[in-house]
Amino acid sequence: MKVSGFTFLRNGQRLGYPFAESIRSILPIVDEFVVALGPCDDDTGKMLRAIGDPKIRIIPTQWNERIQPGYSVKGFVYGQQKSIALFNCTGDWAFYLEADEVVHENDLPKIRAAMERYLDDPRVEALVFDYLHFYGNANTVVWSPGWYRSEVRIIRNTVPAWSSEALFFNVVTAHKQSRYPRAAHTGATIYHYGWVRSEAQMNLKAAAVHKYWDEKPAAKVDYSRIDPAALKSFTGSHPKIVQGWLPKSDGLFQPDPNHKLTSREKKHRLMLKLERWLGIRFDKKHYRLVRS
Repeated sequence: MKVSGFTFLRNGQRLGYPFAESIRSILPIVDEFVVALGPCDDDTGKMLRAIGDPKIRIIPTQWNERIQPGYSVKGFVYGQQKSIALFNCTGDWAFYLEADEVVHENDLPKIRAAMERYLDDPRVEALVFDYLHFYGNANTVVWSPGWYRSEVRIIRNTVPAWSSEALFFNVVTAHKQSRYPRAAHTGATIYHYGWVRSEAQMNLKAAAVHKYWDEKPAAKVDYSRIDPAALKSFTGSHPKIVQGWLPKSDGLFQPDPNHKLTSREKKHRLMLKLERWLGIRFDKKHYRLVRS
């Protein structure tokens, strides 16, 4: 069994992504790691090469700055870059990580075992992970139907798949038709650290990439404007590889007590209550689970 890791990057160092930690977190279980590297005006390329692992293969790319965001598919340039990296993978499985996602070292054996278990099961086209979205600091996670709580991150590299957006995969079934992949769960977790960066870095990122998602100006990022009911304390351990990158902090992140809930937050708060009462989850899934 051969496993490819892959991602795409552009100005990762300037925008505060822990991309080196992300890549290193799965190097022990992949045979190659493909990086689609767009034009950078920072030290991202230098930092990539400094990882110094021969498994890493860099594919220089161009970003189509003229794609119009007004169509139904938002963030299509991100999907293009993700697909370029995927199309250069040579493994039986292709393991995608975004530049702010890290895998815990304790989960590596079960991820490897899941790929081996389903390698010869054609019903399983992809493998799913649970998610921890850290918010404001390393001690706080968001738990809400408004934040995806599981997602495909490994795709079988023998099915015709691509990505119209960066978040999920499309399996092509006909000339003008595609669907979400059939999947099994790995039992592992993705640690998502994008919202642990400083507000200044997040606003820099928003200004740089918003044009790929919307024609309107980017809204200012203010971490304090969030429903406190969606925040939970994190009591586990962080992956060792990312601990040196994490900003030091104490306690639960404290949102603005005067924050007025948006209609979307009110809806998600009600959904959380219903989840507790009914014992179900209102998650939008970009996959169809065929194996638990």
